[in-house]
Amino acid sequence: MTTHPRPRGFTLVELLVAISILAIVAVLGWRGLDGIVRARVALTQQMETTRGMQLAFAQMQSDCEHIVQRDVVDQRPYLLIGADSLTLVREVFTENQPSRLQVVAYRIVNGTLMRRESQPVRDLVQLDALWQAVTSNGDTNPSVALQTGVTGMQVATWINNSWRQGGVDPGANAAGTVQVQPQPQPQPDQAAQVSNEPTGLQVALQSQNLQQPMVKSFLLGEP
Repeated sequence: MTTHPRPRGFTLVELLVAISILAIVAVLGWRGLDGIVRARVALTQQMETTRGMQLAFAQMQSDCEHIVQRDVVDQRPYLLIGADSLTLVREVFTENQPSRLQVVAYRIVNGTLMRRESQPVRDLVQLDALWQAVTSNGDTNPSVALQTGVTGMQVATWINNSWRQGGVDPGANAAGTVQVQPQPQPQPDQAAQVSNEPTGLQVALQSQNLQQPMVKSFLLGEP
């Protein structure tokens, strides 16, 4: 009588070892996939934040290019730099209409960069009232959210071929807020005297999604 050997199966120990190996491979694969997904999400957030910052800077650049000139407002302030805030007076040009003046304010409110603009006016007395309302947080015009996740804003001014953090010394008050005030007209024999009027702004925006702040420089007035 011929006997055939019975097929040998896997023992319980072999099955346990195989299952353990498969579990380890699955965990390693899941961790690698999870890392890729997390990196992709973080990169997407950074790209969205960068794009939002660039759009905010584009709006600031437009405002800075149309900032009012000293001879238009005479003795009135037209630029105010504070903690996480920037206020300026810009000229508004509409087709077939005379130029008008508008107060524009940038503020960081609860981690969001906001922009608010007043109604354009031609009368300087009305401009004084608008400036007072904006700088005292009494303006009721709606604000536009430019970028969320903004944790800080620092502004420097370009004066006499150097950057000055905060702005212009003659207008500084005890709170550290800087306001551009009119400067005395130079005498004929002082033609070489330098001006304290800023000709450029440098804005740094810090975001919670970026390790380093994004910095942009603007010319004040038409380039």
